[in-house]
Amino acid sequence: MWPWEHAIMGYLVYSLFARVYYRESPGGLDAFAAVFASVLPDLIDKPLAWEFGVFDAGYALGHSIFFAIPLSIAVGALARSSDRPRAGVAFALGYLLHLPADVVDGYVRDGAFNVWIMLWPLGREQVPDHGHGHGFVEQFAVLFGRYQQELLSGDPSTYILVQMGMLAAAAGIWLYDGAPVARELLLWCKRALESSRRS
Repeated sequence: MWPWEHAIMGYLVYSLFARVYYRESPGGLDAFAAVFASVLPDLIDKPLAWEFGVFDAGYALGHSIFFAIPLSIAVGALARSSDRPRAGVAFALGYLLHLPADVVDGYVRDGAFNVWIMLWPLGREQVPDHGHGHGFVEQFAVLFGRYQQELLSGDPSTYILVQMGMLAAAAGIWLYDGAPVARELLLWCKRALESSRRS
């Protein structure tokens, strides 16, 4: 899966979790934590592999359960000690959802059920590198260029249509949730303006 797909799925799953478990929509901090954590494995591994050559493939340390579980526990403990336990839960949910989502995506797209991408450094030779010859920024520019061409051609693939549907669903649910993050930013700006007027 690509990072934007993880972000969409991370928000959708956390929003559902918050509504079922907390019986309310996500707050700004926990919504941000879920989305940020859902793309963090790619933000760790893809630049280190594609840009700097630290790893052979874009699935390494950040995608490993041996890193993800301790990181999620540490962030959860920090969030709890800061009296923000929901942000810790959101982070863990977003991060840990990323790993099996990549395995399932590989099976759906390529027919390859490769659990080794979650077990780095075990089975490193089993992890495909997908032959990315570009740097991190260039690779994303190539991908967005392909998507743009496909959308403008008027004949998008089923894969692109599913992505657009997920994006529309996430945007609708985000608005239904009260636009967390944007809502908090607007309230902060309003308070800042009011306090500057008083002084």
